[in-house]
Amino acid sequence: MARTRRGVVLAEQSTPSRTRRLVTRLVLLLFAAGLVFAGWVGVRGVVHNLGGPRCQATALGTSVDFDPSQTAYAATMVAIAEKRGLPARAGTIAIATALQESKLRNLTYGDRDSVGLFQQRPSQGWGTEKQILDPVYATNKFYDALVKIDGYEQMRITEIAQKVQRSAYPEAYADHEQEGRIMASALSGHSPGGLGCRLDQAGQGTPSALRDALSKELGTKATVSGRTLTVRAGSERGAWSAGSFAVAKASQYGATKVRVGARQWTRTRDPEGWTWTRAKGGSATTVTVTFATTPAAR
Repeated sequence: MARTRRGVVLAEQSTPSRTRRLVTRLVLLLFAAGLVFAGWVGVRGVVHNLGGPRCQATALGTSVDFDPSQTAYAATMVAIAEKRGLPARAGTIAIATALQESKLRNLTYGDRDSVGLFQQRPSQGWGTEKQILDPVYATNKFYDALVKIDGYEQMRITEIAQKVQRSAYPEAYADHEQEGRIMASALSGHSPGGLGCRLDQAGQGTPSALRDALSKELGTKATVSGRTLTVRAGSERGAWSAGSFAVAKASQYGATKVRVGARQWTRTRDPEGWTWTRAKGGSATTVTVTFATTPAAR
């Protein structure tokens, strides 16, 4: 009887023990499944978001990327060089200089009284602080100084930096020359379809503001009809220059589509925003920009 009672007691004790083990295993399995699901969702989020809006320029077999604000400033520099009839290298030099001086940011501070994209100093005759903080003014002043240097097209960028910027570290400019060249090639139309931007949903677009910017910075005329802007360029490269400008400024002016000839950039938050897709028809010298009609939902 004692043996039986002990067996009964052992049996009674083993039942809840097995139950606890089963519950523990189930909890661990659910926990592991939760981790897998969270990881999957996280990976999808990373793939979709990729760290925020970015623009990517591709030329010479290499790509560089910057945020939309930096890209828009680079577009201004290349556009003004085009408007002034300067060689392609001028845009490269301007972008490389701004990358070294301000990281392509329109800074309101700097060493001593330096401000702006090129860290120009009011005390050194570059203009007033307000003027220098105007990217168009600052870029034109930079080119005014650049064109006074005989043979700058063939000079090393370190030599140019020393003459124009009077930099204490001229060798540092060479670090950004490749980036400047790639951006300038894509923005000037020498590398068609070389610039794309992955952007958030657009707010209400302002086609008239882009029209004015195209005229002021690039010297290109555009017409606006409703939510569409059209450029009829004099050449295919001119069309790509205007189209790239529109993409670079899309975050600022609310463009949702830019079409150059038979290729089209469509605004999206996904990596497809970096690419141009085929579109039916279209003249190789015509640019069509479409804008958002309502503010983005919040």
